[in-house]
Amino acid sequence: MSFLRGLYHDRKLIALALGNNGSLAPHAGRALRWLVYAVSGDSEPSLAWTHDLTDTGCLHEWHVRDDGNRHPLHDVDVAIAGSAGDGVIRNLLQRNTELLTTAEVSPLKALAAYQAGTLAEGLPHEEPHCYKVDK
Repeated sequence: MSFLRGLYHDRKLIALALGNNGSLAPHAGRALRWLVYAVSGDSEPSLAWTHDLTDTGCLHEWHVRDDGNRHPLHDVDVAIAGSAGDGVIRNLLQRNTELLTTAEVSPLKALAAYQAGTLAEGLPHEEPHCYKVDK
């Protein structure tokens, strides 16, 4: 168990992928910012920490490297984004992080829907999202 996970051992940790515009990122693999909330029962979720990743530290790059190293999202129970490929979903689950996808674009609405068990089904995984686009 990691240090961060140990601090919140009595709560579920849920990470939300953020896009550049503050909405839920359309693709988990290229999200560079993740907001991690601690959730316990019916109480309000509280922001525990954020993960600000580099391009080389993003979920996609970790997945394609396949070097056996942990990813920062392994500290959370659930991660939520707009879409994700089956391979990265499987790889995260091997270390007990469930990656869910949703069509909801508001991060806090997605979190509330997850808590209520009503999270809308995710977007289909589109391969072009996997490739970095320089702007």
